[in-house]
Amino acid sequence: TMVRFEHANLVVKNIEDTLQFIQTAFPSWVIRGQGEMQWRGNARRWLHVGNDDYYLTLNDGAHENNRSLKGNAAGLAHLGFVVDDLDEVISRLQSNGYKIDVDLAKHAFRKNIYFVDPEGFQFEFVQYFSELAHERNTYESSRNIQVQS
Repeated sequence: TMVRFEHANLVVKNIEDTLQFIQTAFPSWVIRGQGEMQWRGNARRWLHVGNDDYYLTLNDGAHENNRSLKGNAAGLAHLGFVVDDLDEVISRLQSNGYKIDVDLAKHAFRKNIYFVDPEGFQFEFVQYFSELAHERNTYESSRNIQVQS
């Protein structure tokens, strides 16, 4: 049986802020569809942004801030995306005012960078430097990660 991840659904206060972040990171992603709906008695705007195969659903109407990424509250830690040219993604995001949140220790076969969008969602961008799964998926250098608050 084939299984692949298709989308994640995020609830935000301001769709446009997260949409701008996503389309800065992924300029080829487009709005696949959008509309309005009722969700448990509340009016909600929704939007799908992505490509033909993968997308993020953005829904407005959040009444609270996202969970603090500096704490240990339950919830989404981050979304991870594989990119072909990490330096290009970093350059686009930084030139549009977004700041690196976490820059992990160097790894022989990958580089990871984390940014936080205006709604407080953390996005991980990873570039792999090997086609071999056993090299990409080694974790020895990740065992003692220390993330500062």
